[in-house]
Amino acid sequence: MIEDYFPILIVFILAAAFVGVSLLATHYFGPKVKNPIKDMPYESGVDLIGETRVRLSIKYFLIALMFIIFDIEIIFLFPWAVVYREFLQYGNFIFIEMVVFLAILTFGFIYVWRNGALNWD
Repeated sequence: MIEDYFPILIVFILAAAFVGVSLLATHYFGPKVKNPIKDMPYESGVDLIGETRVRLSIKYFLIALMFIIFDIEIIFLFPWAVVYREFLQYGNFIFIEMVVFLAILTFGFIYVWRNGALNWD
């Protein structure tokens, strides 16, 4: 029984050895020259001068929240689609349930759209 897990153990040992060798190689063969300009953080070509707290528009958070909501919709929709044919014999309840779920999300999306949450003005 334990022999079945031997290949997995070998993979873990090889992965750990690769990580260890990589860390040691970068430590020993990497550049050792310290320079204040090289030690400064660099983010997307923007120099770090000024205030570090940048206020983001609430629009970014609304778009992220809508993405999460519709991502969760897909998470619920996929398993429903997988088992849909198996439960057809019990009637249309499973179909009506998903139609109600999608209708609630659609009305929510229309509400957000009409209130201007998707406008970047």
